[in-house]
Amino acid sequence: MSEKYIVSARKYRPSTFRSVVGQQSLTHTLKTAIASGRLAHAYLFCGPRGVGKTTCARIFAKTINCEHPTPEGEACNECPSCKAFNEQRSYNINELDAASNNSVDNIRDLTEQVRIPPQTGRYRVFIIDEVHMLSQAAFNAFLKTLEEPPEYAIFILATTEKQKVIPTILSRCQIYDFARITVPDIVQQLQYVCEQENIEAEPAALNVIAQKADGAMRDALSIFDQVAASTEGHITYQSALDNLNVLDYDYYFRLVEAFLAGDVNQSLLIYKEIRDKGFDSQFFINGLAQHLRDLMVAATPQTRVLLEMNDDVAQQYGVQSAKLAPAFYYRALDLCNTCDLNYRNASSKQLLVELTLIKLCQLVAPQQPQPMAQQPLQKVAPAPVAATPQQAAPSRPASQQPVAQRPAAPQSAAPQPIASQPAAPQKSAPLAPPAVAPAAPRIGRPRPAGTAPRIMVNAVNPGADTASATPAATTPQRTQPFTAEQLQAAWLDYIEQHPQERALCTTMSYATPQPGDNAEHYVMIVGSPAEQKHVEEHKTELLKFLCDTVKNDRLALDVKVSETPIETPKILSPREVVEQIKEHNPKFTQFLKDFDLGLA
Repeated sequence: MSEKYIVSARKYRPSTFRSVVGQQSLTHTLKTAIASGRLAHAYLFCGPRGVGKTTCARIFAKTINCEHPTPEGEACNECPSCKAFNEQRSYNINELDAASNNSVDNIRDLTEQVRIPPQTGRYRVFIIDEVHMLSQAAFNAFLKTLEEPPEYAIFILATTEKQKVIPTILSRCQIYDFARITVPDIVQQLQYVCEQENIEAEPAALNVIAQKADGAMRDALSIFDQVAASTEGHITYQSALDNLNVLDYDYYFRLVEAFLAGDVNQSLLIYKEIRDKGFDSQFFINGLAQHLRDLMVAATPQTRVLLEMNDDVAQQYGVQSAKLAPAFYYRALDLCNTCDLNYRNASSKQLLVELTLIKLCQLVAPQQPQPMAQQPLQKVAPAPVAATPQQAAPSRPASQQPVAQRPAAPQSAAPQPIASQPAAPQKSAPLAPPAVAPAAPRIGRPRPAGTAPRIMVNAVNPGADTASATPAATTPQRTQPFTAEQLQAAWLDYIEQHPQERALCTTMSYATPQPGDNAEHYVMIVGSPAEQKHVEEHKTELLKFLCDTVKNDRLALDVKVSETPIETPKILSPREVVEQIKEHNPKFTQFLKDFDLGLA
C-alpha cells in the first residue's frame, strides 16, 4: 500500500526558524530574544494570510522549551520536549481558534488553564489565532490575565487585522509585523519542493504560481499541488496558465504594440480573442493596468527592482518600455482606472472597454484631420469672394464687417493688408485671411459652420499643433441695434418660458430694465439685497437669453438695490388666489356652492 498523500502546505510546513520563508529579519529577532533570555509575556503576530504567523508561534513555543538548543538558536528536535511537540502531544502548548471560540466562557476556560504550571519544561505557551474575532466582552475578560500572567505563561496572539484589536490589548503586547512573501522567495521554495517531489517545472510556470499566490506561501503550495496534479509531474508555462485561468502577458505586449501604432482595429481584435477565451472584461482591464504599471517601473533602473518576475520576462518589459514616453503611462493608467471604476454601472460593458482601448490608441499616434473637413476650405473663388458661413449672420454696417467678408477688389484676388483698412469705431471680431485654408482648429474652440466635424474620442490628441487655431475659427460678435421695446419683449418672453423660476420671474415682473449710460446698457432696480443676490445667480442665463433674442452681444445689465422701499407683489398660493377671487366676485362663491367644489 502506497504512503498516504499529504498536501504540500502541511508536508513542507517549516519546523525551524531557518526554514521559514521570507521572514529572515523577524526570525532573527526572535532567536536573539530566546538566546538572551529576554522573553516578553505577550506577543502579537500580525500580517496577511499564509505568511507564517501561526507557524512562527509554534516554532517559538517549541524552541523556548527545548532542553538543548543549538548554537544557532534552533530547537534540537531530540529532547523529550521537542519530540512531544513534534508528535502533537505537548501539554505546554495550547492553541485557541478565536474565530469559533470567541465568547467570554472560552476566555474563562483559558484563564483557568493558565493557573496550571508546566509539568515539564519551563513555559506554558498559549497561542490565540485570529484574535481579532474575540467579542468585546471576551477582550475585557482577557485583559487582567494578559497584563499580569504567571511567570511561566507566555501568550502569542495572531491576527490578519490588527486594526480590529482593541488598544488596551495592543499596549500589552510586543508587536511583530509579518511581510508579504516576495515572488522570488516563493519561486525558490517551490523549486525546493519540486526537487523533493521529483517534479519538473519551468521557471516561468513557477513564476505564474508565485504571482497568483499574492504573497502567501500557503496559497502558493496549494496552487502548486493543483497544477502538479493535472500535469502528471511536468509543469509547463502553458499548463499553469490553463489551470489557473491566467491571461498570458503576450496579449498585453501585443496590445501595447497596437497602441504604439495607433491601430484601433488590431487592439479591438486582440480584445475579441481574449473574450473568446472566456476571460472577464474587468479582469482583462485590471490585467492591462498591471501590465502598464510594470512597463512604467521597468523604464528606469531605479524602479526596476519593483518588478516581481524572472529575469527573462523583466528584460522583455524593459525593451518595450523604452518605446514609450513617461506621460503615456500616467494617462494610460488613468484611463484603465476610470474604466474599472465605471465598469459596474456601465450598461454596455464591452463598449466601455472598447472605448478605453480606442482612447489608448490615440495617446501615441497623432490624429490626422479628415479629408472631408478640408475640402470646403480649399475652394477659393478667383473673382468676388462667395458668401461664407459667417455672412449668414444678421447684416451689419459695412464699417463693422470683418475684412474677410468684404468684396475683393476686381484687380486682385489677394487680400489687402490689415493695416490698410480704416479703423473701426469699436472693437471688432478677430480678422481672418480669406484666401488661405486654415489648419484644423484646436480642440475646445468653436468650429465654423459648414465644415465637417473631426471624429475624436475624449479629445485625446497629444500631437496637435498649438498654432493650428486661426482667427477664422472664432465666432464674430453680434452688434445688431435694438430698441427698448424689443428688449422689453425679450424680457417678457423669458418670464413666459421659465415659469418654474417663480421667485426670479416675480422680481422681473416689477423690476423691468431701465436705460443706462448708452443704448446697450440697462439697469434693473430691485427692492432688497436678497433679490439682488438671487438675480445675480441667474444673471448669466438671463443675459445670454436676452443677447440671443436681440442679437447683440454687447448688451450689459446691472442689478442695483433701490434706495427707497419698493412694494413687491406677494407670491400667492393656490388657496390664496381662490380666496381673492371669491372676495372680488360673489358669483364665483355661489358657483362653488352649486357644484359642491373646493380645494383639496
